[in-house]
Amino acid sequence: MGSSDEKVVAVIMVGGPTKGTRFRPLSLNVAKPLFPLAGQPMIHHPISACKRIPNLAQIYLVGFYEEREFALYVSSISTELRVPVRYLREDKPHGSAGGLYNFRDLIMEDNPSHIFLLNCDVCCSFPLPEMLEAHKSYGGMGTILVIKVSAESANQFGELVADPVTNELLHYTEKPETFVSDRINCGVYVFTPDIFDAIRGVSSQRKDRANLRRLSSFEALQSATRNPPSDFVRLDQDILTPFAGKKQLYTYETMDFWEQIKTPGMSLKCSALYLAQFRFTSPNLLASGDGTKSATIIGDVYIHPSAKVHPSAKIGPNVSISANARIGAGVRLISCIILDGVEIMENAVVFHAIVGWKSSIGKWSRVQAEGDYNAKLGITILGEAVAVEDEVVVTNSIVLPNKTLNVSVQDEILL
Repeated sequence: MGSSDEKVVAVIMVGGPTKGTRFRPLSLNVAKPLFPLAGQPMIHHPISACKRIPNLAQIYLVGFYEEREFALYVSSISTELRVPVRYLREDKPHGSAGGLYNFRDLIMEDNPSHIFLLNCDVCCSFPLPEMLEAHKSYGGMGTILVIKVSAESANQFGELVADPVTNELLHYTEKPETFVSDRINCGVYVFTPDIFDAIRGVSSQRKDRANLRRLSSFEALQSATRNPPSDFVRLDQDILTPFAGKKQLYTYETMDFWEQIKTPGMSLKCSALYLAQFRFTSPNLLASGDGTKSATIIGDVYIHPSAKVHPSAKIGPNVSISANARIGAGVRLISCIILDGVEIMENAVVFHAIVGWKSSIGKWSRVQAEGDYNAKLGITILGEAVAVEDEVVVTNSIVLPNKTLNVSVQDEILL
């Protein structure tokens, strides 16, 4: 098959509501993949990156959310990018590789030569065309995007060792207890369809082992709790680890940014990374202003066209303002995400915070935090419809929806 005829499909794993608990209270209102980073849904960033893949035929989103939660977004993004995007709902957990295998017939409908697999809660520049070129030159079954991190943080991820010359994956271990390598798995892959044979092989081995042993009822119960079902296949432990060193898997290292979006604090950090990337990819999305006819803009800022911002306000850096927000006179916003329908009144200050849908912040109030993206109370989060009255200071706190604050709070979770 000639390269001009080769088709590529992309599969993005979006998880499900049970997995988004660390993202509360924001995930109480919206599926985590649809939470806006830099003014665009989280899922939008990997999807728009997929658009740059040559000969892209289809994008599939795979997860446990109800289909209705994604219906509107899938319809609009398919029209906007002119690429078919389809949501596939898993009936039960199959693991990261098993989820791919579960929909193999649909994925292979277009007879693709290559399949990209991405995790939705990854924030990076997604160098997918470059990965594909490298993958083709290696000639293996799969290529993994990797990045160098500090030795202290590496054990939070899948650590790997690759040949420095050929880039072959030699060793892979998921979240090891002892240090293995400062290169980690970024959760972005490209495979040939041979990946389905590899996954099928894992399932078959499990079935064979189960059939070989004639277990007593007690042993069967013990085994069921210890061993996953045959159709539950994890990409890391069940595919990457056993296939390392067999000239099947290779690595492509990114020198750009990469983060995992597990918590609201990390979403604020990743919003900043995407805003900075807009300078090169979508400068038209960034606001500008010098304080005369429009607000003073400092650094990278996104303002939805429907938002109303007073010319005397000072906005940025790292600020994203969503639809129908109203920002009053003299307001100062730094490093924050302002969601739909928020009102911030005169001379209020917001920094290192996420302000939830339809919330209001009164005159001369402050909603603030230290800006430690990894700490539980490192940023302040207001859930939906929280009212902060005039001259109230909210510091390093999480406020659940529908609360009214008329006194100042610090280092609290307000249920």
